[in-house]
Amino acid sequence: MLNHEINIRVRYGETDQMKYVYYGNYAQYFEMGRVEWLRNLGLSYKKMEEFGVMLPVINMNINYLKPAKYDDLLTLKTTLTKLPGFKIDFAYELYNEADELLTKATTTLVFIDIKRNRPTKAPEYILEKINPYF
Repeated sequence: MLNHEINIRVRYGETDQMKYVYYGNYAQYFEMGRVEWLRNLGLSYKKMEEFGVMLPVINMNINYLKPAKYDDLLTLKTTLTKLPGFKIDFAYELYNEADELLTKATTTLVFIDIKRNRPTKAPEYILEKINPYF
């Protein structure tokens, strides 16, 4: 497994009337985790798209254990759970400053060839970066 951590400060606009992070904002946090996970490997969504591949989310599962609140400093751990094929799977754990697990989630994304608008295998340049960890 290959993981990466980032910190996120909860902004006021991301909260609901109770000052809890609005449930829909967690998807954005997970996207931030994936983008930085890729960047940590020397890859980027922008470069993948320039090379003709995009990665839409096809499945997301979230378990809300405790609320994240306004001004919390969160730690998001993003983990690649297995070697990608046509799909790539990530797991997420979101912690507060007290190191309490707030949220667990998974996403599945599919590699799409932009020109053909069809699923395609994970590009070799991505697999070369990931293979040493499996």
